Amino acid sequence: MNFIDKTPLTVKAGDGGNGALSFRHEKYVDRGGPDGGDGGDGGNIVLVGSRNQNTLAKFRYQKELRAEDGGNGGKRRRHGKKGANLTVALPVGTVIADGAGTVLADLVQEGQSVVIARGGRGGYGNAHFVSSTRQAPRIAEKGEKGELYNLELELKMIADVGLIGLPNAGKSTLLSTISNARPEIADYPFTTLVPNLGVVDVDGEQSLLFADIPGLIEGAAQGKGLGDEFLRHVERTAVLVHLIDAYQTDVQAAYHGVQTELKAYAVDLSSRPQLVVLTKIEGLDEALVRSQLQALRAILPKAVPPLALSAHSGLGVSEFLRKVVAMVKQSVGKQTKTSDATVDQIPILRLSNDDTQWHVVKEKDHFIVNGRKIERFAARTDFSNEAGRQRLRTIMQKMGVVHELARRGAKSGDRVLIGDAGELVY
Repeated sequence: MNFIDKTPLTVKAGDGGNGALSFRHEKYVDRGGPDGGDGGDGGNIVLVGSRNQNTLAKFRYQKELRAEDGGNGGKRRRHGKKGANLTVALPVGTVIADGAGTVLADLVQEGQSVVIARGGRGGYGNAHFVSSTRQAPRIAEKGEKGELYNLELELKMIADVGLIGLPNAGKSTLLSTISNARPEIADYPFTTLVPNLGVVDVDGEQSLLFADIPGLIEGAAQGKGLGDEFLRHVERTAVLVHLIDAYQTDVQAAYHGVQTELKAYAVDLSSRPQLVVLTKIEGLDEALVRSQLQALRAILPKAVPPLALSAHSGLGVSEFLRKVVAMVKQSVGKQTKTSDATVDQIPILRLSNDDTQWHVVKEKDHFIVNGRKIERFAARTDFSNEAGRQRLRTIMQKMGVVHELARRGAKSGDRVLIGDAGELVY
């Protein structure tokens, strides 16, 4: 089975290139000066929603994505090449979460894109540090590391209409009749092993996307059968069409069985707009069909009475499609009004992202300095180069870190760890 709708994925943006430490040496050129170029930035990883994708199968064996690293700087102020971005198409409806389950992005539209991992910035070459007081700097930065994330991708199909029901209720047959979809059809349960999509043109004026969901059995919401695996694909549908086989001896029990599973799912799906349809009525006595419809009317809301159709003969299909169009329009209209009415009531929370914040922790035999900005400076520092280490000390002094270290009792010769980037001697 090639349909994959949930998979882990590791993404690694490109590392920035190192800056060059170089001095110009040419005949007849006196004191040529520093000419080391900057490193190139690493490439980003960009995820894009695409209607041309309908499964996450391509990540079944490819569990890691890597963008291109930036090139190193060179002599004569030659800058390193910028790493190319890696753009990856995902099915529309893909939810991207981190390892803790926090949703980072939700691709709900064609062409919607998100930079999920940013490439590291290229390091400066020594030509960048020339000033009136520093004529021959021997400082060159290392490139920053690109962001690395362990993600969880989950596909939740976005369809206008979801076809649900017990196994062999006629969902696949109906979909193949009203659209160009060609799902597998047979006379045994669980013929449909994966969700199928089909675009349905109604009266040449309206196009709807239908999703055929594998049959639900008792206990599906707890993982029995295939329902638990695919109920997520009806979470976003505007309307649910519940198909019931007219040959069922107890259509009320069949209806309640599926509703119980919808209600027991993590997201209560039973409250979604629903249309109940009696299928396979070809060849049945009209009195029997009326009796089955009457039994369903007795337990359904009066606002949405059940319909009857035959996918094989086409009987009742046109009426069914027009009813579905009306329900989809009504459902989408309500969602739009609700969204417009609540948009001003939702508080916008912005997380503090002050790069200048830092803190010092005193350990038994060393000190630890943490903070996004200072750690980024440290990550770009070549700790094997004394000039580079001295520049980092100067930055720490300007930021007030040196003063805080002294206040906490740091003495000459004490070790100072700056995040995971490196170590200085106080």
